[in-house]
Amino acid sequence: MIRIEELLGLVPEAPQAEITLWIERCWLRAERAPDGAWIFTEVDVARVRLLTELRITLEVAEETMPVVLSLIDQLYDARRTVKALLGALETQPAPVRQAVLARARSQGSE
Repeated sequence: MIRIEELLGLVPEAPQAEITLWIERCWLRAERAPDGAWIFTEVDVARVRLLTELRITLEVAEETMPVVLSLIDQLYDARRTVKALLGALETQPAPVRQAVLARARSQGSE
């Protein structure tokens, strides 16, 4: 787990006040340590980098952020699902894999 001081070292362009605001708005899902300090995971660090890019660099409006974050989260969820499906497909016999891939290709061209 990473404390906010380390997070700020990893993403120095992220303002600490913004990080707290992002947590309050549920754009960032940090947890509290027993001593009350915020603690972050590696996923949180990636999210802070994304939020910093969107808010600071690209200047995405505050009121637009929930929609943008929802779309990004949906995209990542779809990628995880596809990766899991491909992993499951790899465990199947070759004829099954070939049939599924052929069907997917024919569906994609419709």
